[in-house]
Amino acid sequence: MPVVHLTPAVADAFPDTLIALVTATGTRGREPWPGTAAALDDLERRLADGAWQPADESDPRIEAWHTAYRSFGTNPRRIRPSVDALGRRMAKKGALPRINPAVDSYNAVSVRHGLPAGAFDLDQVTGDIDIRYADGGEAFTPLGEPDTVEHPKTGEIIYADTTGVLTRHWNHRDAHRTRVTEDSARIVFALETLHADRDGHLLKAAAEELRGLLTPHTDQTAVRYLGPAQPRVTA
Repeated sequence: MPVVHLTPAVADAFPDTLIALVTATGTRGREPWPGTAAALDDLERRLADGAWQPADESDPRIEAWHTAYRSFGTNPRRIRPSVDALGRRMAKKGALPRINPAVDSYNAVSVRHGLPAGAFDLDQVTGDIDIRYADGGEAFTPLGEPDTVEHPKTGEIIYADTTGVLTRHWNHRDAHRTRVTEDSARIVFALETLHADRDGHLLKAAAEELRGLLTPHTDQTAVRYLGPAQPRVTA
């Protein structure tokens, strides 16, 4: 399993960061996941009834990510944090997309708790994973665009392994190479907050909720926490 490393420069710039890493092995993505289907249906029903709505950019959880994006030169209203984009899509369409059970699980948890989430197929990751500032020379192929190569701008926060960039703009978009599919057997999910003092309890609840959705369809799950106090964790 790779080591996930929150580099000192990022930890110093965002000292209240906390990331939950939920690892699933032996994942069975081609069987029905009724718990995930029910979680999606519940969110959509509550939205339709007016009992709940996704967090928007006026919410402190989303506002914090907009501030972070601006700090490394990204316009968050043009290139939105993943949870912001997902919530806006849901508010507009009244539903979340159905991709595959593992992705649907973290999307449901992300939008319910107002926290960014993503995932990597560990069998496609090379070496360890660093959360760091880009130097401008890295390569990134966006999810769904296998023939496209982008280069993050210098100073942008990225997830990267020894081959290339796994996520641009911290959590805006994942790479095509490490995308999670129905056949992904080893997956690490990341849930993130920039304000652990305020929202750490939400992060921990979200991590356990995601683990609960995964457990019936995996051989093993684990939750680990990454932050300035513990900047290196084995996924």
